[in-house]
Order: sequence, then C-alpha cells, then structure tokens
Amino acid sequence: MSRYLFVVPPLVGHINPTVAVGGELADRGHEVAWVGHPATLRTLLPQGACVLPALDDELEQRIQDARQHWLGLRGMAVVKFFWQDFMIPLARAMVPGVEAAVREFAPDVLVADQQALAGPLVAHRTATPWVTSASTPAELFRPLKSLPKVEAWVDAQIEDLVHEVVGRSTPDIRFSERLVLVFTSSALVGNGFPDHYVFTGPALSHRPNRTDFPWHWLADGQRRVLVSLGTLNGAAGERFFGEVADAVADLRGVQVVVVGPPGSLTRAPDHVLLAERVPQLELMPHLDAVVSHGGHNTVCEALAHGLPLVVAPIRDDQPMIADQVVSAGAGIRLTYGRVRAAEIRGALEEVLDRPGYAEAARRVQQSFQAAGGASTAADHLEAVVA
Repeated sequence: MSRYLFVVPPLVGHINPTVAVGGELADRGHEVAWVGHPATLRTLLPQGACVLPALDDELEQRIQDARQHWLGLRGMAVVKFFWQDFMIPLARAMVPGVEAAVREFAPDVLVADQQALAGPLVAHRTATPWVTSASTPAELFRPLKSLPKVEAWVDAQIEDLVHEVVGRSTPDIRFSERLVLVFTSSALVGNGFPDHYVFTGPALSHRPNRTDFPWHWLADGQRRVLVSLGTLNGAAGERFFGEVADAVADLRGVQVVVVGPPGSLTRAPDHVLLAERVPQLELMPHLDAVVSHGGHNTVCEALAHGLPLVVAPIRDDQPMIADQVVSAGAGIRLTYGRVRAAEIRGALEEVLDRPGYAEAARRVQQSFQAAGGASTAADHLEAVVA
C-alpha cells in the first residue's frame, strides 16, 4: 500500500480528473488525500475523502475574484495577469498548507495539478517524489513560443518563485521529470512527446453526482443538445445564449439544455431548458451533440461519449482545443464574440445531420478507451513507487 497526495487549485476542471484517479488508487488499497480549498473539494469528492486545507475561504475568494478580473482582459494583459496575479499568488498562498499536508500525510508520491505550483515547490523542498497532472494539454505545446520575450518573462516569474520558496534552481516545475499524466489521447494531440508523458484519455470515473435534473423533460424521439460555457464563463454568456435560443427557436425535433445562471435566457421556446447546473456526465449518454466554449473537460467528456461538437472558444487553451476537435473531424469551430444565430443553427444542423462528424467523434472515443483512463494513470502512479 502506498500514499498519494493530490495538490489541486480551486478549479473544477482541474480537480475532476484527480477524483477518478484517486478513486482508482483507493479501490486498489492505497491511501489517498487531496490538499487545496476544502469547501470546493468536498463538493466534488466522494463522501469521506481525506481533505487537507491549503486555502481558506478568504484566500479562495481573493483568488476567484482575481480570476474573474482576468476573464475580462484581452491580449498580453491576459498572460501578465494570469501569472503575476493568479498563478504566482496562488502558489505562495498554498505552500504552507501543502507543506503541512506533506508532514501530516507523509505521501510516497505527490501528484500536482499543473496550475498548483505549490505542489512541486514543496516536493523539492521536502524531497518528495512528485508527478504532474496535466488537466489540459495546452502547456505541452509551449503556447508562447512565437512570443519569445513573453515566454522568457513567464520563465523568469517561475524561476524567481522557485528561488524564493526552494532556495535553489530546479528543472521546470510545470512538468515532472518522472511522470506527466495527460488526460487526452494522441488522436487529438498527436505524437512526439517524451516517454514519461503518458496520455491516458479522460478520467471520468468515481465522480459523485449531487445535481438534480428533470429527467422527465427529455422527450422520446427527440435529438438532444447540451450548450455549456463552463463553470467560469457561463455568467458572461448572455449574448451567446440568446443567439443559441434564436438559432433553435423553430428547430423541430431537437431539445436543447443550456447550462447557465438564472436569467441567462430572456427568451426561450419550450424545447429549450435553462439549468444552472446539470449532472453532465450522466446527461452525456442521452445527447446527440454538444455546443461548448472548448473547455478541455467538456470537450473530452463529449468525445468520450462519441458526440460531435460545435465549439466557440473564448480564451486560454480553448482555441487550441477547438482546433484539435476540427482537425479530428469531430466538430465545427465558431467565433464566440461575433457569432450569430444563423451561423450557430447551420453548424448545429451540420453536426447533427452529417454522420461524418459523429463517426470522427467515435474514433476519438475509441482512442480514449484504448488509452485506459484512470486505470492507466493509476498503473503509472504505482510504478513511481515500485
């Protein structure tokens, strides 16, 4: 039996893969714990999971407020704010709690999400073996390589943080030299990565479902579409949601579930349901297509169920994820800020009516199944200790 400590930021999409991997490890008899923001973790983890604090509610709120401000920025201001006002402060804030968790839990392996830099910092300071949980593949491609001065500035921010916390230089703390778990497959990202980069496909098991849904609303004989902009962007999606409602207003034989805050839709026909939250994984088998902002979790969950996509990326890694979907033939990309109802309707009808998109989605689905998901990730984590 070994002990595994997952270090995660207070972000749903970064926590979810660790829930599956941690659950698989626990099923094999290992001890598993998570360290991060307790209130966020307890809504996502199975009841009774071991949770250790690294962020209190006040610090978490400050981090979330900073992230909300960041969502309103554009251009290079996005990169600067992301590192200077989000990633680096988050790491500093989490270091004491992660260090205390390492002392208390004494892990054999520390599994650090790529946006929880406190994990590798403490691992280096305490000589704890550590691996990376890459919840999105964007950083693997050096997204700033075409902007060498900006990339050098980011590298300098990380190096200064490392010297501040560890007291010496280390290899790039964004990626472990032992193991990098990437929750996608070569069908989307291609090949050519180092051998210790393991592409497991999405890890979707062991997630508790605590969200109600009016299942009776789903009518027999209808095709069904999910529209989601993710947990962070939904509040800013009123214009997009309105265009979606207009796009499907007279679309017969199709039911549409829109995930957004109350009031996101000022007008909606009877075959459109607005829900603040949905049990997304449980809903996927009942769907025929997904309209998404290109968040890695939603895209991979859709493709894991063989569903074609209409993707309207907003920021961050989303344009890259959207391009991967298009390159795989599994969907259509739209321009989020300018798209109108007619374009949304045309894209939606195309992915629903032309079987090539669903066939391509099923090819990606098969690659995910072959990659092994949480089971493969657990195999490799066990090998780190062996």
